[in-house]
Order: sequence, then structure tokens, then C-alpha cells
Amino acid sequence: MGQELVPWGPWGPHDRDGPGDEPAPEPPWGSLDQYLWYTCDILRDHLAGTLDQRPVIATTARLRPGERPLAVGPAVFLSWRAVGDGSWTHSSVVAFGHPALVAGTLLGSAMGNHARRRAAQAAAQPRWVPEASGEVVITDLGFHFLNPVAAAYSWNWDMLNSVELVGPERLQCGFTGGHGQHVAAQLHTSWASLIFVLAALHAFPAHPRLLACAWLPPGFEQRCTRLGYPLRLPDRLRPAGPAPS
Repeated sequence: MGQELVPWGPWGPHDRDGPGDEPAPEPPWGSLDQYLWYTCDILRDHLAGTLDQRPVIATTARLRPGERPLAVGPAVFLSWRAVGDGSWTHSSVVAFGHPALVAGTLLGSAMGNHARRRAAQAAAQPRWVPEASGEVVITDLGFHFLNPVAAAYSWNWDMLNSVELVGPERLQCGFTGGHGQHVAAQLHTSWASLIFVLAALHAFPAHPRLLACAWLPPGFEQRCTRLGYPLRLPDRLRPAGPAPS
């Protein structure tokens, strides 16, 4: 069974809210449109071997010899982990005095212990944890995450064990950490589609989302044409046609 792709939402003037409804008005050109348009523009030059004709992108990232930055923008780095180990401190209370006072004190202590245990159990469950806000730098060789106070992270395309575009502006990837452990991470950035396509081209060429061009919203090329922004979508990235019977 093939991987099920999470589709983008409806996009364009011909989408209807329900049977018999009038077509919705064309949404105005927005920030995400602009990032996706530039993503296609960069990919066109990348696949044509003409990146040297693009303006130089300024960045403080430490680059390897010959590494060329393609895009820079804000990003949030998240990791999939627990925020606690399940441990908690049991509070023991000894009460003296009137029976009603003693009963109330013991009940309060029991409720406090129960709440601490529940909180510890919840903290031991893995979840997406925002680790740092910073800047992502995408290059022809990989991508970097920079933060003024936290450590900088760098990934080559071949370091990734998995990659997926889990939503608009949300990239999810897996890689092997410094101690040999599997690390699941997300980057929330408007350049998520650019990172996904470059990673897929280099390391996951049969990725279903890449082959189906499902990293772009449905009808995006037509939308660009309607709004006066002709799209430079490389032919190699267009959806593959049906296999011959």
C-alpha cells in the first residue's frame, strides 16, 4: 500500500463551500504564495545548473567550500521528546488535632499527590517540544539552523533518514543523533517546501509527495497565472503521468 498524502486545503476560485454554492472569491496574493513562488524559482535554477546567476544570499552560517546559500528566513526548531521521566515526589503528612481537621489535611495531601503523579505521567509522554527560535539557511548541500544563544545545527541532505511536509510551512525529518539515537525534528518555516524538495531530490527521489508534486497546493500554477505571477515550475517536478498499460 502506498503512502497516503495529506492534501493541502482548497485553493482557487472554482472551489465551492457546498453543493449549489457560488464559487468563492480568489484569495489575494499572500506571504505563503510569495515563498512558494520563490521556491519554484530557486528550484528551476538549481535543476538547470544556473544557481551562480542568482544574487548572493547573506548569512552568518558557517559554510563549507563551494556551498552556496539559496534562502534565509525565520524558523522554529522542535523535537519529539518527553519533558520529564515520570518521577515525582510523594508528600507524606502527619496530622494531629480535631478529627475533621485531620481528615481534611490528609485528603488535601492525597489530592496533591494524585495531581503530582498525573503531571509526572503526562510529562513522560513524548510530544513536540519547541526548542529554539532562530534562522534557517538553505543551501545547495543542506540546511542550517542558527540561534544567537543555542548551538547551531547543520544537516547534509544525506544525513536525513526521513523527510515529510506535514503541513504548510511545517517540515518533519528524522536523523541519527550524536549518540546513535534516532531524532525526530520539525522546522516551522515558510521555506519548508524548498527544504523538502531539495532533500527529496538528493536523498528520496521516489518520495510520493515529490512524484505527485503534492508539495504545492492544488491549482497553484494556475493561481499564479491568474494573479499575474507566471510560475517557473521545472518540468522535472511536474506530476508524473500514468504508467503505460
